[in-house]
Amino acid sequence: MGYWLIKSEPSAYSWDQFVAEGGTFWNGVRNYAARNNLRSMKKGDLAFWYHSNEGMEIVGIAKVVKESYQDPTTTDPAWLVVDFKPLKKLKKPVSLVQIKADARLANMDLVRLGRLSVGAVREEEWDIVMEMAK
Repeated sequence: MGYWLIKSEPSAYSWDQFVAEGGTFWNGVRNYAARNNLRSMKKGDLAFWYHSNEGMEIVGIAKVVKESYQDPTTTDPAWLVVDFKPLKKLKKPVSLVQIKADARLANMDLVRLGRLSVGAVREEEWDIVMEMAK
């Protein structure tokens, strides 16, 4: 199983909106590294849902329900989407400050590549964040 982190500004598309809709396709990615991460996702993989700009914290877990396909919001074949459904809200959100304060997470994409909207998460990083979320 693969682990990922996807970022959304809560004012644009929040965790609560995602849950209310029961799922979404992840579109609008226009960065090649983020696009490559979408391409690498497999059905059943899990992703942390990170509120960027406002809150700056991991708030939930989403599950990949459909692997990458052409982004329907553009005719450019370079861009892809992945379908997600909400799995669960974290009991305790994990902030970027907490993540940066933990030396074990110093190499996490969220820390190293802060502007990347779709990042990989190593299994050990996943476990540490889940431990922090209780």
